[in-house]
Amino acid sequence: MKIKGLEKVSLIDYPGKIACTIFLFGCNFMCGFCHNPELVLKDDGVKFPEEDILDFLKRRHGYLEGVCITGGEPLLTLNEEFVLEIRKLGYLIKLDTNGSNPEKLEEYLDKGLIDFVAMDVKTVPEEYQKMTLSSVDIKNIEKSIKIIVEKAKDYEFRTTIIEGIHDPDKIRRMAFWIAEIAGKKPKKFVLQGFKKGVKLIDPTFFMKNDTTEEFLKDLKGLVENYFEKVEIRV
Repeated sequence: MKIKGLEKVSLIDYPGKIACTIFLFGCNFMCGFCHNPELVLKDDGVKFPEEDILDFLKRRHGYLEGVCITGGEPLLTLNEEFVLEIRKLGYLIKLDTNGSNPEKLEEYLDKGLIDFVAMDVKTVPEEYQKMTLSSVDIKNIEKSIKIIVEKAKDYEFRTTIIEGIHDPDKIRRMAFWIAEIAGKKPKKFVLQGFKKGVKLIDPTFFMKNDTTEEFLKDLKGLVENYFEKVEIRV
């Protein structure tokens, strides 16, 4: 496990909580619109020692409520002992995942080590390979959806919306797919607006426009019947 970054305070990464965010290196997807290429591409060897992170969390006890563990894809390398130490300090733990490792996800949930799961759903099943530039086993994605709905204390599914790539029909089909796999209305679906970052894996995405709030609102109206709650984040 390589910790590549620490955001000491975040009011948005863990919904409703004051949290810090830990960034782990490594991902099995190569989404061109990813804002964290330094967590996905070549490793520069620099990392934060786990002991330093735990010392920070000890000092911030009483100020922070939760810890968000993200990446890259954290389930590729996440150290269970590290998570246990965070749990011993009394923090709530949120995990961000792309859903490609359902066995590891289920293991952490069964052990009660994760309080909140946020799973990124990239697109409709038939376009996953193209969107991620990776070999994706859709059955694993579907298993993760089912596991989250059945076992997570709290969770959300979310999609980064890129105008010109995610059209209304595609989003409607994706929402239907998630709800069908879940077997019921999942708790929450979040439509996130794409924004050009300082760094992106694929520079051609700098040619895309930032997603407008109006477009997200239109999509929200199309998928509200499939979920208990739909939110937009611009």
